[in-house]
Amino acid sequence: MARITAGIACSHVPAIGAAIDLGKTAEPYWVPLFKGFEFSRQWMAANQPDVVILVYNDHATSFSLDCIPTFAIGCAEQFAPADEGWGARPVPVVQGHAELASHVAASVIEQDFDLTLINRMEVDHGLTVPMSLMFGQPQAWPVRVIPFAVNVVQYPPPSGARCFALGKAIRRAVESFPAHLRVQVWGTGGMSHQLQGPRAGLINSQFDNAFLDALVTDPESLARIPRDRYLREAGSEGIELVMWLVMRGALDGAVRQVHRHYHVPASNTAVGHLILEPSSGETK
Repeated sequence: MARITAGIACSHVPAIGAAIDLGKTAEPYWVPLFKGFEFSRQWMAANQPDVVILVYNDHATSFSLDCIPTFAIGCAEQFAPADEGWGARPVPVVQGHAELASHVAASVIEQDFDLTLINRMEVDHGLTVPMSLMFGQPQAWPVRVIPFAVNVVQYPPPSGARCFALGKAIRRAVESFPAHLRVQVWGTGGMSHQLQGPRAGLINSQFDNAFLDALVTDPESLARIPRDRYLREAGSEGIELVMWLVMRGALDGAVRQVHRHYHVPASNTAVGHLILEPSSGETK
């Protein structure tokens, strides 16, 4: 059967993608951020999965205010980089895994989660920036990817508890897939940041690091955090952290922290990153 071998949490700040694309990673401002991903790329080379289920949020590229699904799964064979207003990022087309995506969709829906099935969509920086951080700048992405979009843009977003439970449902779905596949689940977005209003530029490192701690040792406590606390403590965009709970729910049980990186600022946001492995079981 297929199995989930690891979970990755990673911020998806668009300026990170721009720094990579414009060759600015060696500039003093960016060096500390990218240094924290050097181990991650080495680890990934040794623990490369067959498929990544990548949980992210669309930034008004494939979805508009006319139609915003709470949860949407990409079931296509491929997904082109989106033009977010200044051209598409110069990254490879994302190759999907339609068979596993369709299986996950059917299984999760049977577990009483309502998903929107997307058979044609483009993917923006929310998905491609984490890919660049973990894989560098290859001619082709070395893994297949199932985009899993979560609405954290338009009120009301799903609760952390709902996202955590969704991760558990995804795990059950993957483990019921009959083919032998190594699957990773990535939760992207966050950490604390606010892009507008009087608190624009807000960063709460204390909240962020407590979240990173609990994601490893006590994710159930994070699942109980109400939406308004994210707003108060992590800024208007801090709600993106519920997508990390999808990843953590998919790992279930105890985990081992392989790597942790936290850096501020990156374009006035906090960047967090974790690599987690199940505490029991193989990773390769």
